[in-house]
Amino acid sequence: MDIEVNTRNMKFLECFSSHTRVRIIELLDDKPMNIKSLSEALDIKSPIVTRHVHMLEEAGIVRSETMPGKRGMQKMCFLHLSHATLLFRGNPSKEKHNRYDVSVPVGAYSHYEVKPTCGLASSTGMIGMCDDPRYFADPEHVHAKVIWFSSGYVEYRIPNYMVNNERPESLEIALELCSETPCTVSHLPSDIVFSINGREVGTWTYPGDFGGSRGLYTPEWWYKNVTYGLMKSIRITRDGSFIDGIKVSGVTIDEIELAYDKEIMFRISCSTTAKNCGGVTLFGKGFGNYNQDIEVTLRC
Repeated sequence: MDIEVNTRNMKFLECFSSHTRVRIIELLDDKPMNIKSLSEALDIKSPIVTRHVHMLEEAGIVRSETMPGKRGMQKMCFLHLSHATLLFRGNPSKEKHNRYDVSVPVGAYSHYEVKPTCGLASSTGMIGMCDDPRYFADPEHVHAKVIWFSSGYVEYRIPNYMVNNERPESLEIALELCSETPCTVSHLPSDIVFSINGREVGTWTYPGDFGGSRGLYTPEWWYKNVTYGLMKSIRITRDGSFIDGIKVSGVTIDEIELAYDKEIMFRISCSTTAKNCGGVTLFGKGFGNYNQDIEVTLRC
């Protein structure tokens, strides 16, 4: 997300003038929290916390949902924005840009090669048997809302709607994922590689296991201890490739060779030769802490 430093964006910029609001961002980066929990952590009365949260919501940094709690309904707060770039000199191009958005279900992969432990599940139950890669070819795989494998890859064929006279400016892919862990493990890092059109754009190392608590959208029938991951944003621009705003490689938007008459091939992999081969778990809509699939945005 690019933010021009000007008076039109004061609602966003003013969010960082308060120690309390920055602290709220820090707390929500660790985990979603309700107003009462934020109030206790900050040692500030709930009405004041609510006002700060409302300001962060207006800026698009935080989102909130009302959901059942132990004592009635509660307002649960989530960190919505993963990164932002401040443009002090404004947008280098004042021309109107086109934007194409695509939502790809995690089960809608076009190619795969996975090793056990592995499996996939819909919102209502398992698809086939655990630890049998053959079920990744089951036609029902398109309905999967969560998939996992200890090594290998899944690849997605993303439609490209740009026209033949457009030049791509940036490609952003956001998804929730973690390592593959069949049971709760205190520390299982995993080197997860992202590739586009056969070109490796970056590697992210998942720091450890998230067993022990249930994802906000994970269905009750789910039996595995891994129930949610981390939201990651992969962005490729003319300046290189970034994960959550941090540059991870010099691969540019031109080097991944996007063309109006070709689909975009997006691969997520974990190799047995990696320093940390902890596998991959991908969460789609109806699982994990973010009620979304793989969200793709192409700007031209």
